[in-house]
Amino acid sequence: MHVEDVSPKIPCDSVSRDGLQVANDWPNRGEIFFENVSLRYDADRNPVITDLSLKIPAGQKLGICGRTGSGKSSTVMALFRLIEISQGRILLDGIDIRQVPLRILRSRLSAIPQDAIMFSGTIRENLDPFSEHEDQEIWRALELSQIKDVIASYPEGLNLEVREGGENFSAGQLQLLCMARAILQRSSIVVLDEATSALDIATEKSLLKAAAVAFEDRTVITIAHRAAALLNCDRIIVFDEGKIIEEGSPADLMQRQNGVFSAMIKAVEQSGEQR
Repeated sequence: MHVEDVSPKIPCDSVSRDGLQVANDWPNRGEIFFENVSLRYDADRNPVITDLSLKIPAGQKLGICGRTGSGKSSTVMALFRLIEISQGRILLDGIDIRQVPLRILRSRLSAIPQDAIMFSGTIRENLDPFSEHEDQEIWRALELSQIKDVIASYPEGLNLEVREGGENFSAGQLQLLCMARAILQRSSIVVLDEATSALDIATEKSLLKAAAVAFEDRTVITIAHRAAALLNCDRIIVFDEGKIIEEGSPADLMQRQNGVFSAMIKAVEQSGEQR
């Protein structure tokens, strides 16, 4: 598949020594194109992704799965330019991400990683480090991420101190706080990179339900440790050895008798994790 050229035609943009000066609301749609992309960690190693062409429409909820080393996480890391694009290009709303200053690119994307990062400071400082939001907005983000009641139960409220590493919160609570931070960022693209892998099934369902509501109008890419976590996505792709080997809606993939995704789901059911 060859993705059509959607290079930007924005008069106000200009190229400087530091890269393309994009609009303040870029990317406002959240449309993603991988155009014949190959990725490698360094020049002396083989590509981890080879000749990938993938279109993710604005607002789509995309699930990605595959065995360890299949390339699923590398694909998402490339959005943040954490891995070298050795061939092809990645376009966000029509703009090649290599033309955008790295600081700006990463500030315009939201990620909820496997290990939620919280620093020593108050809840307010962790969620709104640059004091850009009113308290009402922060409380609304906490409500959408389903952790408002926990924070409100403390008399300090938004001034509650988070201990180093967030040790006074559970893993699930830290993920929900990280989600609240992503909500406040208002990025049109949100990545959940195995965000639920360390959680029990009930907490995982709670987090995914909260994400579905909070990011309803955004492009969401979910990399899941458990295939069952992707069943509510619009579309799922399965990676193996740096290539997409299956693609379709959850219903389509579940109906493939000898499919990789359906086998992953059956394995979970047989293990008794999903009832």
